Amino acid sequence: KPHVLETPLTADFAFVHAWRGDRVGNLIYRRTAQNFNSVMATASRMTIAEVEELVELGSIETEHVQTPGIYVRHLIHGERYEKRIERRTTRG
Repeated sequence: KPHVLETPLTADFAFVHAWRGDRVGNLIYRRTAQNFNSVMATASRMTIAEVEELVELGSIETEHVQTPGIYVRHLIHGERYEKRIERRTTRG
């Protein structure tokens, strides 16, 4: 039977943003970051993760880990800031 074989997507780098992570790279995502961050972290050759909250090792329960630390190569503790995507406009 004829068929189509789709090869999986791979990436050299994946830049992901996580809500919480520990120093070995276990990550927890929040809101819409849960959609593709864990998938791309496992599909790339090198994952660089920015975390909002860097917590001590062992404070994240294993059931809550969405990306294990084995996939994360570099970890960056980012500052919290408001990301303005939309601009508020009013009509006079």
